[in-house]
Amino acid sequence: MTGTKSKRPGPADPVEAKKCADWIVSVATTRDREAFAQLFAHFAPRVKAYMFRFGGNAETAEELAQEAMMQVWRKAHLFDPSKAAASTWIFTVARNLRIDRFRQRKHIEVDDSDPTLIVDEDPLADEVVGRDQEAVLVKAAMEELPTDQKVVVELSFFEDCSHSEIAERLNIPLGTVKSRLRLALGKLRGGLEGVA
Repeated sequence: MTGTKSKRPGPADPVEAKKCADWIVSVATTRDREAFAQLFAHFAPRVKAYMFRFGGNAETAEELAQEAMMQVWRKAHLFDPSKAAASTWIFTVARNLRIDRFRQRKHIEVDDSDPTLIVDEDPLADEVVGRDQEAVLVKAAMEELPTDQKVVVELSFFEDCSHSEIAERLNIPLGTVKSRLRLALGKLRGGLEGVA
């Protein structure tokens, strides 16, 4: 690459991307707590979902997401909006944290070419049946939720919306979103006991 800058795809909404970049710049220049609160509300749920997707449990994902956001606070001065979108930079911080955490764990070095470690690509029949049964149970449990709680769960987990985005979309207070989500998760947990 001689003299050319690679363009990374940014979020779909350039206004949102600019707002997020401005928040980081405010944190970097004036240690603006309100800007950081906005960043945290917007990105913490997404970072948590990202950490969870890469093999963490919910508690570890939450811990890593909070640690990643604290690094965003501490390293905001390193953000350069001309080089990366705010989301790209934040997820790079999160990814690096996840890699560091993995390296800190004691693990055995494995020879990738060992034929005994080759995994069969096809899942076992009982795994497929188990997953199908679990999916039916989850769907049934979701159907039992009151509509207002079901909508909040769907927006949070299936559309990856932050709590503040849900509140804005549904035109309800943030506390109501959190209450509905907490109630729904309690009901789902109770309805799915023994699954997994």
